[in-house]
Amino acid sequence: MTRIHAFTDDALGEHDAVGLVAALHAGEVSVPEVVEAAIARTEAVDARLGGLAFEAFDQAREAARHPRAGYFAGVPTYLKDNVDVRGWPTMHGTDAFDAVPKKADGDFARQYLATGLLALGKTRLSEFGFSGAVDHPRLGPVRSPWDTDHYAGASSAGSAAFVAAGVVPIAHANDGGGSIRIPAAVNGLVGLKPTRGRLAQDKMMREMPVRIVSDGVLTRSVRDTAAFYREAEKVWRNPHLAPVGDITRPGRARLRVAVVTRGVGRGSSPEVRELTLRTAALLESLGHHVEEIDPPVPPSFPDHFVRYWAMLAFVIARRGKQHHGPSFDVTKLDNLTLGLARHAGRNMLRQPAAIAVLTASRRLAARHHAKYDVTLTPTLAVETPRVGHLRADQDYEVIMDRLMDWVAFTPLQNATGEPAVSLPLATTANGLPHGMMLGSGWGREARLLGLAYELEEAVGWPRIQED
Repeated sequence: MTRIHAFTDDALGEHDAVGLVAALHAGEVSVPEVVEAAIARTEAVDARLGGLAFEAFDQAREAARHPRAGYFAGVPTYLKDNVDVRGWPTMHGTDAFDAVPKKADGDFARQYLATGLLALGKTRLSEFGFSGAVDHPRLGPVRSPWDTDHYAGASSAGSAAFVAAGVVPIAHANDGGGSIRIPAAVNGLVGLKPTRGRLAQDKMMREMPVRIVSDGVLTRSVRDTAAFYREAEKVWRNPHLAPVGDITRPGRARLRVAVVTRGVGRGSSPEVRELTLRTAALLESLGHHVEEIDPPVPPSFPDHFVRYWAMLAFVIARRGKQHHGPSFDVTKLDNLTLGLARHAGRNMLRQPAAIAVLTASRRLAARHHAKYDVTLTPTLAVETPRVGHLRADQDYEVIMDRLMDWVAFTPLQNATGEPAVSLPLATTANGLPHGMMLGSGWGREARLLGLAYELEEAVGWPRIQED
């Protein structure tokens, strides 16, 4: 096992984002010092992790002299390379078109940066976020700092690798099939996919027939995630959702917890099932009522989700020039994107049914959460694959079969729009983090954060620098 991290005795130290805010306010460190430390940490580990998509270090140094206001003023961060930032290209993890600087911040970046976070650049993702691992044919993989022989998950892999390795304390991620929760699970992080519409979104995400994508953050502590949502709501809040508010401690209510260890269509490995049941026992020991149940959606759900997922690839392949400019070359898309596009073309008449099933899943979920407050599942069905297992230059059928074996639990909340959080509650026999996922009803982020605080206090999270 090759474990690497960037933690050292510099201005960033071992602070999480909230701790760094306190150090800045106390005058223990300055914004230019922490920005310089984050740049040095990036340069120290990126050659081995492969997380950096675009660097704006000189711009960050200049911004550090006069950081914008906000709770997180001057805290260094990265944005994932599928949201627009003025003056930076947005490449979506692909070689299919030329890099062109964007003329304005997208809606999400505007909200994110208004909290005071100071971006150093952008992080890598799988092509258009379709794969659960980043393994680009030209650029290679994004590797987990916990073991560089294994993937850092995806699609928000670069952000996760940098937060886990201590490069920055908080980074942007987004999630259309698990892409906040998957890399959180793989890298020992807290990854909350919020309720649909909780945060501002770029136009492309808002125009989906079923809005499966949600933006959020990856952090090393529950309090960082909670603080981000508190501060983001001060910038913009969806009037149709009750506010998350300022969640700073464990919830007091004892909850009804449903435990699901069998994915929709495919089950978890024996080891992952055992790790999930241990987490269920922990919840029970804390006074929560725990009951194991079958998956709350029909076995056909994965096929419908893949058809809808494939339709997004079909649109990219057919309308790439319209969305990404005249340089777009469909032949430069990877095998997974092209295979998904072909799958959609063969199943076009089934698309209305797929959309109907995904839309109806919210009603099924509402009935489920009338009976249970929280649902516990493993975030991923099997241990993190080794680098090469999900290479994008393999046959489409091979990649998809391997993805379906691994990513069997996370897509449900993308369809329902409900929140779910992956927490670093388990470790495999090989010493790799393996996240456990807690889902709840529409708008119930506060409940999940309260439970996450309770679990963090009960067992703590593994620390990469302790090895």
